[in-house]
Amino acid sequence: MGIGAEDYIDKMLVQKYQEEKVDNHDSMESMVDPEKMLGAMNEYASTLKNMVELRQRLNIACYAINARTARYQKSLGQR
Repeated sequence: MGIGAEDYIDKMLVQKYQEEKVDNHDSMESMVDPEKMLGAMNEYASTLKNMVELRQRLNIACYAINARTARYQKSLGQR
């Protein structure tokens, strides 16, 4: 299944509406300050990055503790 007009009516509709402007961003005033939005996104990304790094450190520490305190037993089948 392809994307696009397949029959005559669809092709005519595409030709009719391809030049229409539906979003005129030049005349719209944003309700959110772009600088504040980018700053908030930057802070969120920084926080997430720090959380990932802390999680990795915690996993390494837990692995080291578990490896240090592990006790191994011989199974009955091995000698």
